[in-house]
Amino acid sequence: MKLFGKKEIIPLEEINEEENHQQEILDKIESRKKANEGFNRILTHPVEVLTEEPINILLLSVPVALFIFLAGIVATVSQYGLMSLLTSTFIDDLFFFTILISLTPLAILDTKEAMRVRNIEVALPNFFRDVAGMNQSGMTLPNAINTVSNGDYGRLTPHIIKLNNEMSWNIPFVNAIYRFGESLGTPLARRSVDLIAKASMAGGDVSEVLRAAANDSYEFVNLADERRNNMMIYVVIVLVSFLVFLFVIAIMTGTFLATMADAGAAVAASGSDAAASGAFGSAIDMDLYRRIFSHAAMIQGFFSGLVAGQMGEGRAIGGLKYSLIMLTIAWVSFRFFI
Repeated sequence: MKLFGKKEIIPLEEINEEENHQQEILDKIESRKKANEGFNRILTHPVEVLTEEPINILLLSVPVALFIFLAGIVATVSQYGLMSLLTSTFIDDLFFFTILISLTPLAILDTKEAMRVRNIEVALPNFFRDVAGMNQSGMTLPNAINTVSNGDYGRLTPHIIKLNNEMSWNIPFVNAIYRFGESLGTPLARRSVDLIAKASMAGGDVSEVLRAAANDSYEFVNLADERRNNMMIYVVIVLVSFLVFLFVIAIMTGTFLATMADAGAAVAASGSDAAASGAFGSAIDMDLYRRIFSHAAMIQGFFSGLVAGQMGEGRAIGGLKYSLIMLTIAWVSFRFFI
């Protein structure tokens, strides 16, 4: 350093070094921003992208399932010929495993996400009510949230701790509560947070708004539980109907059609005129009937599960777990028992 009078003169080399350092920091920030946007985010954080929304897992499961399906077809045609796809049940098995591989991860993640959302929505009214009570008793809002963050609110607890940290860093309450709602990612949380934030910006009593949000959330959760309990009987009816359908097919295949096939075989062996004229029962292909029935059972099981999800949870995709279970039951029944 050189002094000239009372002013400090910074050497040019030091200025250039500082500018290069700042430019390096800006370049890293820009690089990180690009890595978290668009297709680059899939390459840098593949697991996070595939699991942040249940539907995203199809980006992986569907290509894998299609690859297995095409590989199975190629192997079958090369070994047994093209007609084997029509005369054997192997193509049905390929369809079954393709659906199972492509949709099972989605069903698992959707069930896990539904449990997370339910856990958060059940804890949300208690959180709002506790903060409102502490704020109304004289505590400031940051102190109330800090106290509440030490409690146990299930899946909501990490988000409350994050909200408390942001407010301790002097982030405005409105900004922090909006970020809190976005991190929860549920419609109920976004609605409640929007109500609280707008009332706070309007200069209202925050404790009263929090209490109103708590009551609204509590009623929403109660209505959802009541709807779920009332519709559960219809979900059970759908599942039992599928099992009855499967039982009827098994009885019909094992008794009526088997008897008709034996009678037809006896008529054909006798060489009578009825066999020559193609009378009913003279030629029953039991394998063809079993294949048709298996298709009917698997189709009914899959779509009945979606109906059960729509009735029980208000979401067709919520019934995907029922669909895959009934689809598996139908496939196992026809491959090993019927």
